[in-house]
Amino acid sequence: MGTRTDVQHPGSQAPAPLEAQPAGEQRHDEEAASSEGYRGPAACRAAGVTYRQLDYWARTGLVEPSVRNPSGSGNHRLYSFRDILVLKVVKRLLDTGVSLQQIRIAVGALRDHGVDDLAGITLMSDGASVYECTSDDQVIDLMRGGQGVFGIALGSVWREVEGTLSELPSERATDEEPAPHPGDELHARRSRRNAG
Repeated sequence: MGTRTDVQHPGSQAPAPLEAQPAGEQRHDEEAASSEGYRGPAACRAAGVTYRQLDYWARTGLVEPSVRNPSGSGNHRLYSFRDILVLKVVKRLLDTGVSLQQIRIAVGALRDHGVDDLAGITLMSDGASVYECTSDDQVIDLMRGGQGVFGIALGSVWREVEGTLSELPSERATDEEPAPHPGDELHARRSRRNAG
């Protein structure tokens, strides 16, 4: 899916573009083992994506929910904080015109990092390639070389997602009855039907 960019351009501290790597070289994140997550409506709200985008990205494997990813209807996907952070990054990259192929590579590279490491990463892109920068020097070198057109500091995205999620309910993967979610019309209908 993606590789870390420890490869340097000769004579520069700037990172090389993220590249695809064979499947199976991804590390499992500690947070994925956590059983608390957020349902689709909360994930959409926090990441700024539509439910259609969320569903498509889960079905195609771009960003799958790591807390609970059920098959069949009637079960709710549960997204971890890290999943929602990646969703928001995907949305920002798409909005700036980066191709889905490059986004898949970037997402693969982000999977290689522990959840705490993500706050120190800045993704830079020239519109064609995505670069992972872990120091200010790398960002400056990319901009000097004319390669970096825009950047996404994951630390600021982290704070935005954290702020939004603090207002939304989470639930455990083992909960029998889903937690109530504001704006969840289907849950409201089921509750009215069961009460009446």
